Amino acid sequence: MTTRPDFARCELSALGQSDLRFLLERFPAPGQTYEAIAANLRALPNTLESMLESDYVFHEIVDRREWLADISPFLLFNVLLRRSLGRVRTAPERKTVNYIANVLALFVRADRLYRVQPNDAETQEYIVDMLADAAQADSVRQFCIYAHVGNFTLFLTGVFPAWIDHRHRYRRRPVDRSYYTQQGQTNYHQAALHHLAREYDLEDVFMRLALDFEGYVRALNHMVGTWFRSWQSQGARN
Repeated sequence: MTTRPDFARCELSALGQSDLRFLLERFPAPGQTYEAIAANLRALPNTLESMLESDYVFHEIVDRREWLADISPFLLFNVLLRRSLGRVRTAPERKTVNYIANVLALFVRADRLYRVQPNDAETQEYIVDMLADAAQADSVRQFCIYAHVGNFTLFLTGVFPAWIDHRHRYRRRPVDRSYYTQQGQTNYHQAALHHLAREYDLEDVFMRLALDFEGYVRALNHMVGTWFRSWQSQGARN
């Protein structure tokens, strides 16, 4: 098996010890350490999934912003995205949420957003350059580029749609949101058909993102518009 890329994660292994402590803070089992409970939780992924969708965890994050310094971006995005999507009912839906939350956590660092792979020497800002790279790349690199273009377009249209609109309208950039949507759908589809998608158990995740790209964009728009802008405005008043 090839080395798994950093974006190719659709499970809850990205939850760190501080995240597990946060989830368990009010419900420690008698006579056990947090570490022991956390180890048991990791063996019970359905329990963790239920906790991430619980009203308790959601309100602890939204109503008490002081927690944000103690949890990972992965946990934050995972909980808020689930709430924005509504009830996440199936295992494929949960895998897709986990995948997106991992990508968002990676792209918090701008230098990762503009690199197909984290060890790339040069950044790439334009989709056309990424696709030109794919045309000459080996199979592994092609897979990473298809996935990255999907992730890149989902992130920009979901988190920074106003930036795309501003560049298109006022800076005469030729691409608008529909271009990013089309590229996201196409490249997620290409990634889903790649043999590495099967190897990493991402076929259904990429196909779901290709088929309902706009639905996930709307959920991200809601997440950013509802909570992050609210926190930003509260911070400006304080």
